[in-house]
Amino acid sequence: MLNPELNSKTEKRKPMEIETIIQRIQPLDQQVMAAARARQDVLTKPQGSLGRLEHLSIQIAGITGQIRPRIQHKVVTVMAGDHGVVAEGVSAFPQEVTPQMVLNFLNGGAAINVLSKHVGARVVIVDMGVAESMDSHPQLISRRVAPGTANIAKGPAMTRAQATESILSGVEIVETEIARGLDILATGDMGIGNTTPSAAIACLVTGKSASEIVGRGTGVDDEGLRRKISAVESALKINQPDPCDGLDVLAKVGGFEIGGLAGAILGAAANRRPIVIDGFISTAAAIIAATIAPQTKDYLIAAHCSQELGHRLMMEWLGVTPLLDMHMRLGEGTGAALAMSIVEASCKILDEMATFGEAGVSEKA
Repeated sequence: MLNPELNSKTEKRKPMEIETIIQRIQPLDQQVMAAARARQDVLTKPQGSLGRLEHLSIQIAGITGQIRPRIQHKVVTVMAGDHGVVAEGVSAFPQEVTPQMVLNFLNGGAAINVLSKHVGARVVIVDMGVAESMDSHPQLISRRVAPGTANIAKGPAMTRAQATESILSGVEIVETEIARGLDILATGDMGIGNTTPSAAIACLVTGKSASEIVGRGTGVDDEGLRRKISAVESALKINQPDPCDGLDVLAKVGGFEIGGLAGAILGAAANRRPIVIDGFISTAAAIIAATIAPQTKDYLIAAHCSQELGHRLMMEWLGVTPLLDMHMRLGEGTGAALAMSIVEASCKILDEMATFGEAGVSEKA
């Protein structure tokens, strides 16, 4: 837990800080996008023949303000937290798996480590609120708000001050990484039980029922699925979060790692960096960020469509279309790591491919 003095100070100053972050998130640069589109149209290919690679590069140009953007420093942030709602029997795995997997990340043995290495990305691991106290480690960033959230099926997950703390911690982490050179951010998560609060967020904001959104997460059986649906319905009924107030949603039915990722997304957007969102939990975090600052949506790139039931509905609400559909549902940022390589490729096409004039190739008659 943070010390009381720090909590007192941050509670007084954080609302203004979040407002400042919101104000820094600007529309995409339309002039730069027009110039990037004009360059795409004279590269040595039929116009539009590279499909979404062309659209991606133009979006990245508008985000960064660079006509020929370059992706060189890729970062995946994996944020971890625990959830009191596991008491409702919503996960096939016990809560002690969360710290065990964090250690696996730190030791380089998880899927996200392998895939990040494959695409040349650096992994940043954050303890936002793991229930079990984690030993210090040079590669572990500790931003623990509390040792896990409360049970959302019985009451609010956290206080509004804690929700604010988690968001601003995410902003701070990303801005530190930007100072180290971050060009593009991918979001990842770890937290046993976190598909349940993510589903609650999705149900509330999209207006869909729990049965349309809730999936099997870690692989629960039919009875476990019924418990998850019931937990989400109870959380929404008991807590009555305001769907127009992202902080209220996060505080009442969210998670510390979800708040951290929402802050990371806001921080990246405020600094004109593209964000590749991973699966179900990362998309719930993006929904929180977009509820707080709608302009954030323009900075998002959906990595893949998760096997979780409601993920496509969540992406539709955000207005994003996934790059991949690999039948994945692991989390950790694995889909986002893969998708970053596609984003990088799109920028290389725009930057490195010759124009008709440069190559001496005749354009169409």
